[in-house]
Amino acid sequence: MEDAVAIVPGFISPSGEVSPVHFFGVYDGHGGAQVADFCKERMHHVIAEEYWDRETAEKTVLVAGAGGGGYGEADDQWRRRWEATFTGGFGKADDEILAEAVAPEIVGSTALVVVLSCCQIITSNCGDSRALLCRGTQAIPLSVDQKPDREDELKRIEDAGGKVFNWNGARVLGVLAMSRAIGDRHLRPYVIPVPEITFTARREDDECLIAASDGLWDVMTNDEVGEVARRVLRRWRRAPASSSNSNITAAQAVADSLTEMAYGRNSSDNISIVVVDLKPKRRRAVPARAPEPPP
Repeated sequence: MEDAVAIVPGFISPSGEVSPVHFFGVYDGHGGAQVADFCKERMHHVIAEEYWDRETAEKTVLVAGAGGGGYGEADDQWRRRWEATFTGGFGKADDEILAEAVAPEIVGSTALVVVLSCCQIITSNCGDSRALLCRGTQAIPLSVDQKPDREDELKRIEDAGGKVFNWNGARVLGVLAMSRAIGDRHLRPYVIPVPEITFTARREDDECLIAASDGLWDVMTNDEVGEVARRVLRRWRRAPASSSNSNITAAQAVADSLTEMAYGRNSSDNISIVVVDLKPKRRRAVPARAPEPPP
């Protein structure tokens, strides 16, 4: 098993936020599990360190400049801070792997990180793990797989002097089936640890968030995953509290169903799935009891 998962509730409490920010990471290793395991233990710490370092630097600049902008400028600054945090954090984690000799140069891992606040979903991705938002009847991808034959990635690789060969699918130098990853030093500068970052404002009709390794996405489409998630959530939420599945959460029920379906479709890869229920906690239906007859 070369996959690793990290779930860190309240990993930071940014200034101005009314509630803590939560961290979810999926790391799909290749060539060995060392890099994925390192990311599981270290990535959320690196991201937190980068965030606080940048917030401190911004406050210093703001005091020195003795000025401030409007709401639009503040929003842009917030986005730039998170973009710099993730880009710097992924790069720092990659550098630490080399400096600490965590793994041989042929070992690497995807890194899919989702940071969740009360109003935003921020996704940072290197590789072909994927995040999906179930919103109403829609299945909205929050990341785009970084495959070597993706037009922009192919151009970047070839501009750097690399080649993509079709060997059981498109592969960088005929070796790796993704164009960005943590580790994989033997494929630099073609495979890079630079994430793609998206921002999604939360809405009331958001049902759940799904982050998973490619063992799921190889055999199921976004729409299929979204439909299964909605169906399971609907069934679970309608079930009475006394039912046999009352000892698991709705999110766990979705993850179990998706895993079972992927294996049923003969997925040949490891499958790691994180499901986050985005609905406010509510009491499940309790069967009504008939009134006691009068004495």
